[in-house]
Amino acid sequence: MNLRGVFITIEGGEGAGKSTQITRLADRLRAAGHEVLTTREPGGTPGAEAIRALMLDPERHFTPLADTLLVFAARADHVTAVIRPALERGAVVLCDRFTDSTMAYQGYGLGVDRATIATLGTMIGVAPDLTLILDLPDAVARARLACRGSAADRYEKFDAGFYARVAAGFCAIAAAAPERCAVVDAAGRIEEVTEALAACIRARLGLAIA
Repeated sequence: MNLRGVFITIEGGEGAGKSTQITRLADRLRAAGHEVLTTREPGGTPGAEAIRALMLDPERHFTPLADTLLVFAARADHVTAVIRPALERGAVVLCDRFTDSTMAYQGYGLGVDRATIATLGTMIGVAPDLTLILDLPDAVARARLACRGSAADRYEKFDAGFYARVAAGFCAIAAAAPERCAVVDAAGRIEEVTEALAACIRARLGLAIA
């Protein structure tokens, strides 16, 4: 099936600024004349958002495999109902997390078989054209999360060892797919990070962006 649009995913650990940067990039892409869809994972549809609420509930407990299958159930619905139709009509899709997060969090972080995750990812049938990985030191990320003032969700309660494995996972993913992935330092000012991401989009995809 011909997908005429462009699929860009924004990845990284907690507190890296993914949501903020997606909003800023969407504004700049729209200013350059593109139709832009912003969405997130898990989420993007009513069913996927319900699964997200379950997964983030700190009172819930899932095995690592159950956690992985929940992510992919949400993703299958999201891709079919939202992402694929947008790409078919030629939109630029900006998604906060996708399969690389599953590989980093459930694969590297929780120890689920990474080959199984890769197979499930292939079954989804849509892959990013460009993945922008926001890199942030753990101490900075924790400080940002503390400033939010909201109760920690289930993932934010995981220990430092888990997040070290997740960070290592994102590094390994980027190293294995340099033609698709770009790692961007997220520790600077918001405007500087946005410009670095916009530069990656121009260079890697040739897209006009304000």
